[in-house]
Amino acid sequence: MDNTLSMEERLSPTEEKRQIQEKVSKPLLYLAMGSMVMIFASLTSAYVVRMGKGDWLRFELPQMFYISTAVIIISSVTMNWALSSAKKNDYRNMKRATLITLILGLTFVVFQFQAWSVLVDQKVFFAGKYSNASGSFLYALTGLHLAHLAFGIIALIVVWIKTIFKKYNSENLLGIKLCAIFWHFLDALWIYLFLFLLFVR
Repeated sequence: MDNTLSMEERLSPTEEKRQIQEKVSKPLLYLAMGSMVMIFASLTSAYVVRMGKGDWLRFELPQMFYISTAVIIISSVTMNWALSSAKKNDYRNMKRATLITLILGLTFVVFQFQAWSVLVDQKVFFAGKYSNASGSFLYALTGLHLAHLAFGIIALIVVWIKTIFKKYNSENLLGIKLCAIFWHFLDALWIYLFLFLLFVR
């Protein structure tokens, strides 16, 4: 009788469960992100088509958009710090880096609202008698990104709470990995939108 066990048979029930979760969770996350890409691609395409029809209000982007871009880029760096700390079982820095990322994410949200306030002061409205398609598209694109960012904020809160209770380590990285992938995606998506709004207007 051959007593040689396959790799799968040698796995502990806990490890086997983690591998199954990873095989299921990552494709689902990538599918969700792919759907988001399609939505924003459609909106930016519609933006270009509408701009070509004329009657297009041109205005300067608020400075807060520039600042919020820097903030979210920095948050990707701290998210990487959190993940690398988890790989080293460095619980102190894992907790610290996750909290900083969360704070930066919330700061980004505040800056976005401040940017919208500046736009309103400039008479750039989303809808109504004095609105223009260019302003409506800007609010739609940035608002939709902010709505998706809310899910990223929730994920960060969950990850931060779990880091407090030391739920992540070098052998259990799935949750923090998924959060990092999604957060970097939101970062890249914002950079695309910012550059698009900056140069296509």
